[in-house]
Amino acid sequence: MYSASQVQSSSTGIVGAAADLLGSASDLASLSTTAPAAPATSTQPFDAIIAIGVLIKGETMHFEYISEAVSHGLMRLQLDGNVPIVFGLLTLLTEEQGLFRAGIAGSGGNEGHNHGEDWGSAAVELGVKRKGWVEGKIVE
Repeated sequence: MYSASQVQSSSTGIVGAAADLLGSASDLASLSTTAPAAPATSTQPFDAIIAIGVLIKGETMHFEYISEAVSHGLMRLQLDGNVPIVFGLLTLLTEEQGLFRAGIAGSGGNEGHNHGEDWGSAAVELGVKRKGWVEGKIVE
C-alpha cells in the first residue's frame, strides 16, 4: 500500500482512485492515467470496513496534521469505493486514555468502554443497510 500511495503522489501523472489501493497494492500497472468515474456500486469483496488506529498527541502539530489527513483519506476512500468505512481512530492525549477507550483500564483490566465493539456493530449495520441502498431501498 505504501508503494501504491507513493506512485499516486508522484509526478508521473498516474492517477488512481483511493479504492484501487484496496484491490492490489502490488499491481500498479492497472492504475489508469485518468481519474475514473465513481462506480454506482462497489466491486470490492466486503460490505463495510473498520479503519482502526491510534494517534497520541505529542508536543508538536504533527498530531493535528496526521489526524486531518487520516480523516480526509478515509472519507475519500469511502466515496471512491462506495463502501461504508467506520472511523475507528482513537485520538488521545495519553496512553491511559487509550486503555480506557479500549475497555482495559484499571487494576482489573475491565474499566472503560471498548469502542471496538461499537465499531463492529456499526460496520455490520452499515453493511446490511448498504445492500438495501444499492437496490434503491431506504433501510431503517
